[in-house]
Amino acid sequence: MVKKIEKIVLAYSGGLDTSIILKWLQEVYECEVVTFTADLGQGEELEPARAKAAMSGVKDIRIVDLREEFVRDFVFPMLRANTLYEGQYLLGSSIARPLIAKHLVGIAREVGADAVAHGATGKGNDQVRFELAVNALDPSLKVIAPWRQWNIRSRTQLLEYAENHQIPVPSDKRGEAPFSTDANLLHTSTEGKILEDPAQVAPDYIYQRTVDPVDAPDVPEIITIGFEAGDPVSLNGAAMTPAALLSELNGLGGRHGVGRLDLVENRFIGMKSRGIYETPGGTILLSAHRGIESITLDRAAAHLKDEIMPRYAELIYNGFWFAPEREMLQALIDRSQAFVSGEVAIRLYKGSASVISRASPCSLYSADLVTFEESAVAYDHHDAEGFIRLNGLRLRSWAARNGR
Repeated sequence: MVKKIEKIVLAYSGGLDTSIILKWLQEVYECEVVTFTADLGQGEELEPARAKAAMSGVKDIRIVDLREEFVRDFVFPMLRANTLYEGQYLLGSSIARPLIAKHLVGIAREVGADAVAHGATGKGNDQVRFELAVNALDPSLKVIAPWRQWNIRSRTQLLEYAENHQIPVPSDKRGEAPFSTDANLLHTSTEGKILEDPAQVAPDYIYQRTVDPVDAPDVPEIITIGFEAGDPVSLNGAAMTPAALLSELNGLGGRHGVGRLDLVENRFIGMKSRGIYETPGGTILLSAHRGIESITLDRAAAHLKDEIMPRYAELIYNGFWFAPEREMLQALIDRSQAFVSGEVAIRLYKGSASVISRASPCSLYSADLVTFEESAVAYDHHDAEGFIRLNGLRLRSWAARNGR
């Protein structure tokens, strides 16, 4: 006999999907449902989520401010690796899921729940990310994924369920059902509707936090970002907390049209999907971080980081944040950042964030070594001859064998 579920903690946004899921869980499992809403800086008023949960009879409603933890313990460690999935995506959704799962599990333990639930669909990556994280953090918890259990198979059927159960349906500014969106301090993503055809140009109204670079200011803006041990700690000379710094950069980048991405990506479960991503602050930080690393990292260390980055990015994208191999790579990445400190100047202009200067007390750069003028540093140009001959030895052998 299957043990009856006594209490469920639901990752709840208050949006259409999770509002319907809340009602469905109450009807199907006939048990108490605790809602957990994570404040990740999504820029929305969270009190309506509390009100909607209360209207549905929820007695235990949790809304937790995770903005500083999100940036400090998840976004910044990821940025230390200059992380990009498939060379472009800054993983704004992917990096938020392990944090949500961590607190979902923590609340479940606190309230004595025997199950957690999420609103990720059966076609997406988030179901994998949530459930792998729960597996790693508390394998005893049952995970309920309504999209894989109920008989609702489309957005249209979802809207019909909402109407039949008097669940308010949000609408966009044109009065239509909204796109599928995800937002936090790092990014905003938009999927669905017209975007499902990659041949269609994304309409301008989709973009929420960045202006069109064409309409951005005609005068560039110069900012400086200070780093300590690989993490950004100041903006224009003023020390800031992680969340405050990223939020400020989002405003600056958004005003200059920085951080737009129209991407067709390869989902872990095997299909391609198209999305619009806006990551203004993260794009600025990626450029600045690479700028400070360029003068503080040894060549071999920098190249090794670039080699492992795609694997590290793939682990995060696929939901393995709490896996031992990700933690092993993180230890290597973090060790590389010991001397990545200093200040970088960035020029924001018409969609670009360009490094224009960098300085560090830990710099490995030597002007005396690279100068074309006479240098006081001892460097014998004749040494290059032996260096080249040794490196060319295998090429001469290869050429001789092939009759060149």
